[in-house]
Amino acid sequence: MSKTIGVGIIGCGKITETRHAPEYAANATAKIIGYFDFVKERAEALAARYGGRVFSSVEELLACEEIDAVSVCTANATHARITVDALNAGKHVLCEKPMATTPEECEGMVRAARDAGRRLMIAHNQRYMPAHQAARELIADGAIGRPLSVTTCFGHSGPDNWSVDPGTGNWFFDKKKSAFGSMADLGVHKIDLVRYLLGCDMKEVTAMIGVLDKRDAAGNPVSVEDHAAAVYRMENGAIVTMTASWTYYGKENNRTAVYGSEGILEISPEDGTVTLTRKGGEVEHRDGLIGKTSGVIDAFLGAIAENAPSPLDADAILPSMQALFATGKAADGGRCVAL
Repeated sequence: MSKTIGVGIIGCGKITETRHAPEYAANATAKIIGYFDFVKERAEALAARYGGRVFSSVEELLACEEIDAVSVCTANATHARITVDALNAGKHVLCEKPMATTPEECEGMVRAARDAGRRLMIAHNQRYMPAHQAARELIADGAIGRPLSVTTCFGHSGPDNWSVDPGTGNWFFDKKKSAFGSMADLGVHKIDLVRYLLGCDMKEVTAMIGVLDKRDAAGNPVSVEDHAAAVYRMENGAIVTMTASWTYYGKENNRTAVYGSEGILEISPEDGTVTLTRKGGEVEHRDGLIGKTSGVIDAFLGAIAENAPSPLDADAILPSMQALFATGKAADGGRCVAL
């Protein structure tokens, strides 16, 4: 019988409410030992629902010997510090995306995991969506020939509408705490997804980012972008156009199309569909490709239990973060940036 993995959750916002806590609770390998959030009531609500205790500080949680692994679900600017402290305390870590707010922080997190001999994984759930996994297999099998270009979009109405703290006063809109806006929330998912689908990295990027609509309480534009558009050239020569937006006030758009020398793949993970249109006009539909969970929590626990490599290992995610930072530089400088 496998050993139960004691889990601590740091940060009890929306991502913990909807993903981390319920998915740990549903996995027989895990036992939630406790939670910390600077708003104590949030931690208490989760403890009442899923069991476990409420810790008075991050330090107290990390000192608990019952805890083998932690989820870091806090504001972006705190990811690196909390993750390194957790690794140094002997805990395995699943950190929410984006990994951190600077290249130096990201690299320091990878070193800390290596030095501590513990797992560090980053929660890029797009890799575990069944529609994306099916599309990756089709591309690898040559179903569309040589990938030539990609269009990909991730847009919704923004964290002012779904965060536990409604409005633009929450940390997502504070550049000191978030570093980026829609790029760190949504764009980094698409960067990582394209790398996953095509099996190669970005080579260069041009980008434009800005505030199209979001305003603070005084009516001024928020300090981070609510819309971003970028063009990447991949190592295999494919050109990718990506949009990440918090200004889609309707149905969420999380769609990708891959255009190849022998056909087209259209991917809609929210609908659970992949459509392959071959060069000769034949069309093949695959549907029902919707997972019961994000797959991330199960992958984290499985990697710990089996001591096996994972696609979400932090060193594998570093190129996605490098592309994110390069996108910011490209937008700020109005120029093409090589990776």
